[in-house]
Amino acid sequence: MATDRLQFHEMGIDDRILKALADLGWAQPTLIQEKAIPLALEGKDILARARTGSGKTAAYAVPVIQRILTSKQNVREQAVRVLILVPTKELGQQVQAMIRQLTAYCARDVRVADISGKADLSAQRPILMEKPDVVVGTPSRVLAHLSAQSLDLQASLETLVIDEADLLFSFGFEADLKSLLCHLPKIYQSFLMSATLSEDVQALKELLLHNPVILKLQGSQLPDSSQLQQYSVQCEEEDKFLLIYTLLKLHLVQGKTLVFVGAVERCYRLKLFLEQFSIPTCVLNSELPVHSRCHIITQFNQGFYDYIIATDEQVLADPTTTTAQAAEGKGKKKKNAGRAKDKEYGVSRGIDFQNVSNVINFDFPTTVDSYIHRVGRTARADNPGTALTFISHTELPLLAEVEDALIGDNTECALKPYGFKMEEIEGFRYRCRDAMRSVTKQAVREARLKEIKQELLNSEKLKTYFEDNPRDLQLLRHDKDLHPAVIKPHLKNVPEYLIPPTLRGVANPMSGRKRRRREKPKPDGVVKTTFKDFRGKNPLKSFHYTGGRSRGGKAGKS
Repeated sequence: MATDRLQFHEMGIDDRILKALADLGWAQPTLIQEKAIPLALEGKDILARARTGSGKTAAYAVPVIQRILTSKQNVREQAVRVLILVPTKELGQQVQAMIRQLTAYCARDVRVADISGKADLSAQRPILMEKPDVVVGTPSRVLAHLSAQSLDLQASLETLVIDEADLLFSFGFEADLKSLLCHLPKIYQSFLMSATLSEDVQALKELLLHNPVILKLQGSQLPDSSQLQQYSVQCEEEDKFLLIYTLLKLHLVQGKTLVFVGAVERCYRLKLFLEQFSIPTCVLNSELPVHSRCHIITQFNQGFYDYIIATDEQVLADPTTTTAQAAEGKGKKKKNAGRAKDKEYGVSRGIDFQNVSNVINFDFPTTVDSYIHRVGRTARADNPGTALTFISHTELPLLAEVEDALIGDNTECALKPYGFKMEEIEGFRYRCRDAMRSVTKQAVREARLKEIKQELLNSEKLKTYFEDNPRDLQLLRHDKDLHPAVIKPHLKNVPEYLIPPTLRGVANPMSGRKRRRREKPKPDGVVKTTFKDFRGKNPLKSFHYTGGRSRGGKAGKS
């Protein structure tokens, strides 16, 4: 029972932290917070495995802040007491924001600096010279500052935190991490937070932890079907575009939606395809500047956009290749080899996309972990969510791997098949083919270049202006049309005769872009309905049939 659970005010936490927790609307701790915070306050080393969205960041942030406040009652000298290592720049910014929220009433006593960004070392040196209590950064950036002697941890470090520990080695940080350990004192408290307990995490445990308490919470890595509905649809390449068009144009998918694709080129191909039908989307990938990526995520969380098309690039091909090498195109040049990718980019992991109603796997993920972390962007905390995965016949073995892993955890986590009656939406096929013909390789190439140029302009040249005029930054949108492809005006509207009879009661193709743009962004706490409960029923079930049931009837339970 909830009443038997340990509450925040029973943990011996400072009143200023409790007040900040109340402001965040956190009435009681999550399971990981309830178990980890008291152990951390006792000074234990902790290795915690808990699924994404379970509150791992606050589980280490609260005791870290409490320990700093306690230390400063005896020693007022300013020093770097806490180091938090993260695998990606986006996660670094998120961790800093969380700590600032939790220190809203003790900001003078607890200062935090995020050095994971792309700024020059010389630009970050003055921040570190002020000796912030908490430093957040990627291993490579922290090591660079240690080597440049702008950061010293030997004398003052009390706590080391590694967030998303299972990603650090896969992002190519193993050597950096081992070099970094030489700069740490002999005694300090350590936390390893991870969604999985992989071999890499076990290796980190041996390196960093001393007699740790191991918390393996929530055996299933995804919520069960009462919170997260998972569906799969078998379809080939052309059908993928037909289905995504139908779902988005007829507004059968409601609420904020993340669409995952497998490569940067696919991002722009899908964006240009949807532009043909006046469906605005944002693109998020490793080629965009880090400031732009973080701004897109912030605005998405604030409700500015409904759809983000994101790449889930597995370690970006070769994590040992530096961004500079990629930019210089050393060695044999391939197509687009000169375009720099950021190896510290990550979307499917760690990033707290808020109130995401749906995840659509347009391209099937290449590993079980990738599937879990993509789908983990929805159904976070206690919010409901839906995941829809498109699968081609060649990817069926991968689907079997994912299902085996999920069912091994919990039978309630299995993917349910959705049987679309493709003949019902066959009338849209000619439109989709028309749009796909317009999205040529040349158009995709031009779109990539145009987007990168726009975002570099926004990110660098206007950075000073936006710092002085923060309100104007809110007006900067990332879902504008790129228009390298030929736009055909007749594709914008959907004639009623093309809408399947079973959907005419629920589809809303005429809710135009202009009207939606005039709407005020939804507050962070508001979750729109998903296609699961849109208008009291699931419109997708119109396509679902079993045996001889009539069209539009309810499907049997699988």
